[in-house]
This record gives sequence, structure tokens and C-alpha cells, in this order.
Amino acid sequence: MKPSMQLSENLSPDFSSIDWDHWSPKERATLCFVVVDGQVLLIRKKRGLGAGKINGPGGRVDPGESFRDCAIRECREELCIEVQNPKPRGRLRFQFQEGYRLECHLFVATGYSGTAEETDEAIPLWTDCKDLPFSEMWADDILWLQEILDGQTVDGCFLFDDDTMLGHRVLYPDA
Repeated sequence: MKPSMQLSENLSPDFSSIDWDHWSPKERATLCFVVVDGQVLLIRKKRGLGAGKINGPGGRVDPGESFRDCAIRECREELCIEVQNPKPRGRLRFQFQEGYRLECHLFVATGYSGTAEETDEAIPLWTDCKDLPFSEMWADDILWLQEILDGQTVDGCFLFDDDTMLGHRVLYPDA
């Protein structure tokens, strides 16, 4: 580990028993956060994993699709906007107690065209980047979202039992 790298961790016995170096996901997904003039475009999910929670637009990667293309497509499908030049900001790995494993690639974009609209998947929410609604988000978001909005990269591993985070390890290599 580089001396300048920061680490946040809470290693429960269940978390420590996972071999994260050889862990592989069942599915891969993306999240893309659009930031304009100190505001970030979030969504309230209407269905699927995390329904009812606030998050960034995103979803599962289609076969043969790049992570970047997935982030662009998901913003189009969930919000009716075309994001421009999304920049990669890291990777998150989620292990759920019931066995589901998801790898999520993070992007931040500073430009888009169109008007964010409600769809059958999501309700758009513009929020001040310094006043994020963490109480309505996944428990892990407080550990990495502000950092990626501030330009950092993250690499995180998380263990969840349904909505409860049981353990985590997050590296901030740019810190």
C-alpha cells in the first residue's frame, strides 16, 4: 500500500472470511453521477435492487457492452439524458449474505444533453454535492460517494445482509 493511500475498514468475522482477491461477481453493473454547478443528479429507484432508495442512475452491464457504454445507456434509459464523457472513478464489490455478488463500476460526468425526466425506473433528484441524502441511500454510499464527486478514485468491498452493511474495506488510492 502506498503511504499516501487512505483506508476505511470495518472487518467483521463474516467479511474477513471472504477471499476478496479471488472473489468473482455474478453480475457487473455501473453507476453514473452527473455533476453540474455543485449539484449532482441522483435518482429514487422505483424498482429492482434498491427500490425506494436514492442512488445514481445505473444498472447491469449487457453482454459485450463496455462499462462506459453501460453507464451512458443506463442514464438514457432511466433519465432520458445523454451523458457526455463519463470518467471512471473506481470499483465496488458487493457480497450479500444470501449469495448474490455484484461488481459495480463508478463514473462521474460533468456534461449531458436533454432534460432529466421521470421514467418507470427512476425519479430524478438534483441535490447539492455537499448535502447528500445519505439517510435515504445504501449504507456504503457515505464511505465513497463524496470522494468520487470530489475527483478521487475508490476501490471498495462490502458485505451486506439485505440492507444492513456487515463489513467493508474501502481504499482511496488518490488520497
